[in-house]
Amino acid sequence: MQAIILAAGMGKRLKELTKHNTKCMVKVGGVMLIERMLLQLDCKDLTRIVIVIGFEGRKLQDFIETLSVKTPITFIENPIYDRTNNIYSLALAKDRLRAEDTVILESDLIFDDEVLDMLLSDPRDTLALVDKYESWMDGTCVKLDEENHIVEFVPGSVFRFDEADIYYKTVNVYKFSRHFSETYYIPALEAYLKALGENEYYEQVLRVVVMLNDSIIQAKRLSGQKWYEIDDIQDLDIAESLFEKDENIRSRMMSERYGGYWRYPKMLDFCYLVNQFFPTQRMKEEMGAVFETMLTEYPSGMRVNSLLAGKCFDVRAENIAVGNGASELIKSLMESFSGKTGFVRPTFEEYPNRYDSGRSVFFDTKSPDYSYGADELIRFFGEHPIDNLVIVNPDNPSGNYIPKKDMLMLAAWCRERGINLLIDESFVDFSDEVNATLINREYLSEFPNLYVIKSISKSYGVPGLRLGVLASGDTGKIEEIRKDLAIWNINSFAEYFMQILEKYRKSYEVALELLRKERSRFMNELAMIPGIRVIPSQADFVMIEYNGDSGRLTSILLAKYNILVKDLEKKMQGQSYLRFAVRTKEDNERLLSALREIISGEMS
Repeated sequence: MQAIILAAGMGKRLKELTKHNTKCMVKVGGVMLIERMLLQLDCKDLTRIVIVIGFEGRKLQDFIETLSVKTPITFIENPIYDRTNNIYSLALAKDRLRAEDTVILESDLIFDDEVLDMLLSDPRDTLALVDKYESWMDGTCVKLDEENHIVEFVPGSVFRFDEADIYYKTVNVYKFSRHFSETYYIPALEAYLKALGENEYYEQVLRVVVMLNDSIIQAKRLSGQKWYEIDDIQDLDIAESLFEKDENIRSRMMSERYGGYWRYPKMLDFCYLVNQFFPTQRMKEEMGAVFETMLTEYPSGMRVNSLLAGKCFDVRAENIAVGNGASELIKSLMESFSGKTGFVRPTFEEYPNRYDSGRSVFFDTKSPDYSYGADELIRFFGEHPIDNLVIVNPDNPSGNYIPKKDMLMLAAWCRERGINLLIDESFVDFSDEVNATLINREYLSEFPNLYVIKSISKSYGVPGLRLGVLASGDTGKIEEIRKDLAIWNINSFAEYFMQILEKYRKSYEVALELLRKERSRFMNELAMIPGIRVIPSQADFVMIEYNGDSGRLTSILLAKYNILVKDLEKKMQGQSYLRFAVRTKEDNERLLSALREIISGEMS
């Protein structure tokens, strides 16, 4: 068995990184892609490694010759790399394909050692490594039959998104038997080159072979093994975090991305807080049906979207402003406040981070469960005068909840003292108290000093829309906030979501009840795991105290189980706490199983 690496390309999409180097000389974790691949191959008792070089080929060859690779290496030069594609590079090595069984790899890949082991240990002689198609993938896909034969190659030009759920993406790692190369691939390759030219991909030839004989090439499905194809700067950035060896550094790198985890293969995100039970499939289909229109049309301006938001929450348009996520509204409103502002600790840090620390007054919760009520806040801030008070209810990360009647009592107390009261109720719909919202015509009229922010992204499970609202009886402040925002601050999809939300109101209520039930079950199961203390929560997340190193647990969950959770050690001043989002029962069971396995292993 030999290996052929295709490494002639220019890698133009990597910009400055490949201006004077071929793509496989780009580093991930301080190691060049080609060095990592050669060291992986060097352990496999291959007869030789053939590398097809082109752009900056001499530089690549010189570097490879400095490596301690025992397997003999042969170089083949593609002198017209700038006018051809990898079909021509592989054609240059066709005599090597005739010589013996071959592993074919593209040089811009990074993968776990296990990926190569799976290919080589499989007794089938002609094989393609494939992975279930996910939305972050690009390039050639395949369709498989029940016996894992490739029945069709699907290049990007004929990719059908309505069939995406049955596609598998080629990993661009193949095993060709000598017989397959001699009898099928090389004759088709030579005919293809004559008919269609040299600026094509070698997988196009495989497509032709399969069309003539759909049982000749089989597939080996990956099952969670890591791999990535690096075509551009974003791919490189993701690969850096995906293949970071230090578990603690990788955990930190992942948490600092603040989202975009759909680009990580099969990662389960328990860190970011999203309603997993809404929107319904029917609502998604309705949103999808207008995709083309929403994509190609401008959204309405602020005035119209305020009308829509007012309709959704049954308040007057002059009492509500729409934001590109709640974060946009938080920034604008906090910058408009003056004087001393009261905050609770621990809480959602976006609020105190948006205010001058020298004018901030903090109420530190003393309860072991980080619980507090309106009476305690009134008592504390009665002794520590403030001009503004910010409350997240339910709070984040504790999940502490103040009942509606007590919030109204707090609003009345603030009104009497001329204190602006800002309530973030992004999680209030998840509380056991139904209809706990303060976004209400009567309350906004009764308490003109009341400002209520709500993250639609979190409550309604649509974070990709970036949608939030601010409601207040202070119409002057609402108008001031609107002027501070861009006229087209939300997109057409977010606008359409508000337009159709009302007819899905009952479905939303059903979703909330499902979440409450799963939260209760999830908390009970967590409480049964030794070393975990569950903090009561009325939100769509649960905070736990862990009798161990929370950072280490976070890193193990990510490295071994591909589960991302929130480590609260920094927020909780060095204490060992974590926060878990409440997801579906299936997802929650995956986390519970991992926790039981990790903790039981540490106790044994």
